[in-house]
Amino acid sequence: MRMPELPRDLRQPRYAKLRELMIEARKVAGLSQAAVAAKLGRPQSYIADIERNERRIDVIEYLALAEAIGFDAIGILEQVRAAPGE
Repeated sequence: MRMPELPRDLRQPRYAKLRELMIEARKVAGLSQAAVAAKLGRPQSYIADIERNERRIDVIEYLALAEAIGFDAIGILEQVRAAPGE
């Protein structure tokens, strides 16, 4: 079985879906970018860069964002996984 290539482009549909779901979760939680950033000890621009697709996050950062915002990290990933890959 051939494994798919790893996506390198932040414009890939799954990255877009992840951003969309994280932004939605933040807004549903009633949190501003500044409030989330403060919980993480980061500047507001850190969250803005993620949401504008200018910064890639790793799994540890993703988990920290999930905790700060209060969303289900696994549930979001399942939705991203269901999104088209390309």
